Amino acid sequence: MPIENHPYQAAINGRPVTVAAVTPLAFAGFAHFTAMQVRSRKVKGLDLHLTRLRAASMEFFGVAVSDQRMRSYIKAAIDAGPADQSLTVTVFVGDGEFSGRSMDTEPEVLVRTDAPADGPGGPLRLSVVEHERPLAAIKHVGEAGKTYYLHQAIRQGFDDAAFVDRQGRLGEATIWNLVFWDGEAVVWPRAAILNGTMMGMVQRQLDRLGIAQRHEEITLERLGDLAGAAVMNSWTPGIAVTAIGGNTIPEAESFMRLLHRCHEAEPAVSL
Repeated sequence: MPIENHPYQAAINGRPVTVAAVTPLAFAGFAHFTAMQVRSRKVKGLDLHLTRLRAASMEFFGVAVSDQRMRSYIKAAIDAGPADQSLTVTVFVGDGEFSGRSMDTEPEVLVRTDAPADGPGGPLRLSVVEHERPLAAIKHVGEAGKTYYLHQAIRQGFDDAAFVDRQGRLGEATIWNLVFWDGEAVVWPRAAILNGTMMGMVQRQLDRLGIAQRHEEITLERLGDLAGAAVMNSWTPGIAVTAIGGNTIPEAESFMRLLHRCHEAEPAVSL
């Protein structure tokens, strides 16, 4: 709902939210979302966001909101706010928590905006936690573990946490994709992870630039062979990681420049 003297908005199905409509969402955990940065009223990777929302809705609910209608909700939110902002689209069924009513039901769409974000400056030091996110391929809500492990990492003197699975493979960090550099090629971890929209943008721009990239199983023991590491999400294409657990990693400024170059090359589109 619009807040007095506040430029940002929240709307469900294109209409300003009411207290009655939004209150149940405070207790809802069966929903999925995507987050994007809006700059000059344009969005990068819009096709990736729409594909993510459509695929997750089909997986969760068996029905998806059309791309055309989703675009109209996003456009309305962008038009109603400042030229630069953060925007989150959450897809849910109002009475579907712990219920079969969320099956084969067209979901609703909550779009909310807030101040633009670029992420922390870095470099970051990550603790290591054995953790596998449920339904890792879907960007869904209700993952208390991510914040819990972030808090634990800070208490241990780290900036954030990276996850290893039961096979000892690094996969992702709390709210980040992990990416590595061997000095010549970009290396993506092979594990059950969320394929981020920023990750998708960087991958297709690496292909366009002719930069080698591959997927490999990355264990803590492998880190000593690598020349750089970074995290990325909707905020940023790359923040250097200089430690994962007790393993130090070179900051690799050329690698950071490459990741940011890929993001800069990604075209921004108007809705």
